[in-house]
Amino acid sequence: MQTSNQPAPTLDEEIALLKQGHSFIAGIDEVGRGCLAGPVMAAAVVLPLDDDELASRLAGVRDSKQMTAQARDRLYDVIMRHALATSVGTGSIELIDERNILQATKHAMYAAIAQLSIPVHALLIDALILPRLSLPQRSIIKGDACCLSIAAASIVAKVTRDRLMLQLHEQYPLYGFDQNKGYGTPAHLAALREHGVTPLHRKSFAPVRELIFGVFTAP
Repeated sequence: MQTSNQPAPTLDEEIALLKQGHSFIAGIDEVGRGCLAGPVMAAAVVLPLDDDELASRLAGVRDSKQMTAQARDRLYDVIMRHALATSVGTGSIELIDERNILQATKHAMYAAIAQLSIPVHALLIDALILPRLSLPQRSIIKGDACCLSIAAASIVAKVTRDRLMLQLHEQYPLYGFDQNKGYGTPAHLAALREHGVTPLHRKSFAPVRELIFGVFTAP
């Protein structure tokens, strides 16, 4: 649910970088790290910092986890209309299982940055550092709650991934991906026990791995 008692994300971090001469600043955030099924995704969003009305145009943008689906969908459209550039990168299920979820998340972030239509000068990232990039970057814990560019990226990533999971629900309707989006809800775990593992499931994640090896027990 959307909460109104939390302070709105600000442009303080962006303005500080702008004053250092960095005109195009990308906010980066991911979604889906904790899921049992589906890819991890990351979004990059570059906002027009020279727009004096930007904060009011993006009023309501928050950490996507604190918003209703309807609010996210509405603000996704607002962000896509006003942002200078947006992109989404994916860390596949195969990559998650081959390497690990952290490396797949970073891969998704690198991909999102590479796909931006304009070259960026600096990065604001929710909780991570991307060492392969020489760009100035700042890792901000809970950045989606306090930094407007990261909050916008969290909405773009969440809405994009949720829409993908709705499509995947059509392929595998028994697992409730339209409701759980791949997270390990009790209903999802029950469906795994009853119907088994699909190609969409992360075999390196404990509940799925335990089921494959026959040690998955009911809670």
